[in-house]
Amino acid sequence: MDVSTYQIEAEVEKNHWWFVGRRKLLKSLINELNIPVETRILDLGTSTGTNLRLLRDMGFVNYIGLDSSDEAIRWCKEKELGNVQKGDICSLPFKNNEFSLVLATDVIEHVKDDLLALSEINRVLNKNGIVIITVPAFQILWGRQDEVAHHKRRYLINDLKQKLIQTGFINSETFYFNYLMFLPIWLVRTFIRLLHVNLVSENQLNTTLFNYMLTHVFLVDVWSARKLKPPFGVSICAVVRPDKPEK
Repeated sequence: MDVSTYQIEAEVEKNHWWFVGRRKLLKSLINELNIPVETRILDLGTSTGTNLRLLRDMGFVNYIGLDSSDEAIRWCKEKELGNVQKGDICSLPFKNNEFSLVLATDVIEHVKDDLLALSEINRVLNKNGIVIITVPAFQILWGRQDEVAHHKRRYLINDLKQKLIQTGFINSETFYFNYLMFLPIWLVRTFIRLLHVNLVSENQLNTTLFNYMLTHVFLVDVWSARKLKPPFGVSICAVVRPDKPEK
């Protein structure tokens, strides 16, 4: 991402409706795994630490973040959110079968070879491990945030499933979320594009009241998306296991 985008994210991630809602979704998924607090966990594409904040607050004690940006690592260190190592998701600096849980939230869309990234995630997961992945969905929603975040693509759910199968994963659960905001986000991004509005980040489009309202809407969204399995959404969540034979 652009350096200025990291700064904005670092300032808002604790309370911004998007990060609050996504952490709520991840927390519910992780709680269902019933894993001990000493579980070895890897957070990929840590950015300014939103998932590290979640893992810390949930009481986990054996997690590590990885990001390719010195700026991201600096912000995590400044906020004292845990250990973050510099590295490339397409060449992870970890041993085979090292982790029981990997979080790859809004990261594989940043890399040119997402199949290689997924293969690397599979490699570092143990045979009983889980990876929770989120990615942006629907190319028609391409907007300023995709550009400043240096995204390569947005996904459709069947495309993501196929790539997961290709890289040796067994699908457990896949669904669209942020579906209640699909039309408003499409409209806002369309207007921004047509009016040539120059934004450093879409995270700037927020006020205290706006954030309060959207936080509650998004919390309903992430709670209901898993139950309703809507046919569209701004994002996709996948919970998958590596297909590794018993030894």
